[in-house]
Amino acid sequence: MKLGVLFSGGKDSVYATYLAMQKEEVSCLISLVSENCESYMFHTPNIHLTSLQAEAMGIPILEYTTKGIEEEELEDLKQAISLAVEQYDIEGIVTGAVLSVYQASRIQKICDALSLWCYNPLWHIDQDRYMQSLIDEGFEVIISGVFSAPFDETWLGRRIDNEALRLLRLYAAKYSITLTGEGGELETLVTDAPFFKKKIVVLTSESVYANYNGRYHIQTAEVRDK
Repeated sequence: MKLGVLFSGGKDSVYATYLAMQKEEVSCLISLVSENCESYMFHTPNIHLTSLQAEAMGIPILEYTTKGIEEEELEDLKQAISLAVEQYDIEGIVTGAVLSVYQASRIQKICDALSLWCYNPLWHIDQDRYMQSLIDEGFEVIISGVFSAPFDETWLGRRIDNEALRLLRLYAAKYSITLTGEGGELETLVTDAPFFKKKIVVLTSESVYANYNGRYHIQTAEVRDK
């Protein structure tokens, strides 16, 4: 079955791509580039780098711009998926949804309308096991945004390694946040993975932070051989 992945460049969509490739053919990535940084549906930090990630993977990408207006952005998503059907003959959609019923239910509704299979390989996954798997399997994941206490500025651009995961476990227990950031507490970017043919190297970046809210904005980056 030919699949298109709803792709943000964060850990969940990258890992979902990885799992989908083990079962079916991933024909394309689909990235919604929102003009609204507070989009209800779509990941926004460093979304401009998804084309580099697609190049590193060797998978075609379809990028679709949306104004990010609540509910109206769902029609944009439907249009983007329809284009992917036309251009890549996809028969199903892959998502990186972990807990968000808001996102998963709306994507499922669009897939039903377009007669597409909807595959959510991370749905209600054991979050601790999943986060450890990212590290153990060689995914290079960096924090691209923090939006909750107790994250300070030092988390911006930080790689998720065993020490970072140890702290995340403590924070999850003490502050009742989700370990994966599914509650919007943090966002991520993947610069390398076991199935990447090449890797992403950050050249210049800028961090903006205030009151437990910050973004690690990558200004320039490039694809390099491993």
